[in-house]
Amino acid sequence: MGENKIARNVQSIELSGIRKFYNKVSKIEGAISLTLGQPDFPVPLKAKEAIIKAINTNKTGYTSNEGIFELRNEISDFLQKQKINYNADEICITVGGSEGLMDVFTTFVNSGDKVLLPTPAYPAYESCIKLLGGKVINYKLNDNFSIDFESITEAINKEKPKLLVMSYPCNPTGAVLSENDRNKLYEIIKNEDIIVITDEMYSSLCFEDEYYSLAQCEEIKDKVVLVSGFSKMFSMTGLRIGYVCAVRTYLDSIIKVHQYNVSCAPSIVQYGALEALKSCSNDVEYMKNEFIRRRDYAFKRLENMGFQVNLPKGAFYIFPSINNFSKNSEEFCDRLLNNAKVAIVPGSAFGKAGEGHMRISYACSLEVLEEAFNRIEKELK
Repeated sequence: MGENKIARNVQSIELSGIRKFYNKVSKIEGAISLTLGQPDFPVPLKAKEAIIKAINTNKTGYTSNEGIFELRNEISDFLQKQKINYNADEICITVGGSEGLMDVFTTFVNSGDKVLLPTPAYPAYESCIKLLGGKVINYKLNDNFSIDFESITEAINKEKPKLLVMSYPCNPTGAVLSENDRNKLYEIIKNEDIIVITDEMYSSLCFEDEYYSLAQCEEIKDKVVLVSGFSKMFSMTGLRIGYVCAVRTYLDSIIKVHQYNVSCAPSIVQYGALEALKSCSNDVEYMKNEFIRRRDYAFKRLENMGFQVNLPKGAFYIFPSINNFSKNSEEFCDRLLNNAKVAIVPGSAFGKAGEGHMRISYACSLEVLEEAFNRIEKELK
């Protein structure tokens, strides 16, 4: 009866395919879940102590809307190491990357505005755009999940989109942005009337020697908005702390949305993130090396089982093709869940081009991975 009271834009989106599959898991006793992007490491000790100290010294009131200056300044220094230049006044602390993304999209998207999204991609992008009445246009990725420049150029020329969204290191594919692709993209963007939203939540988990980002291109700084955070970097998923970087012209408006949305990010977690940035780089390095070990193990097991698979170069996901076994990713993942008791997210949860794949999160121990792959292998035989 109340259905017709719900806003059309809300009716137009579904529960995330990742969560949908995660919810199925609870019904299968003894299932191993490789679904959620949640590191299995604790929050670094010094960060925890800083959060506790913030509580004990009553730093529990509102902070300024954009967050404490010390944290914004520390983020600025951290980004400098990645050759990305934003000063503290060009940074706003948000309630995780999710709120950051929603603030940015709300700032720029009018009803009917066109937004270029990659496919496959993190499902929240499409849902946020639809919630705001924007129109999603997809651009394709190559077989190795790098940018298909023919597809992107054609879409820009034909559709004249207002925004372009990119995400590297990528969820769900584990791909990273190469120097060559960054430079090619820069050449396109500098001549177009378009704003790029670059989601770099997994930047600390880049397994290559050099990190490349469009935000490194100073000449187009006024066309780039960077969204990132500490959920994955410091294993703080539930503490909800992220940030948005943009030139002040844009940031003033983004802060307006952020202010009326949440006032400010949690005060105590801001102090935790500050301490983590100052003194927990060893924890980050340790986690990264563990993820590389797990990635190598997962890659080898999948190859040996007959999956076509690319070696991920960042994040903690691997996105094998299931075409040697099935044409339908949801059916295939249901089969693995019900018969092998292993939960994996179907590729279709990540858009049209995700079909024919599945996303495995290797953010769990090698022992858990080994047991999961043993079960999958047994089922496939």
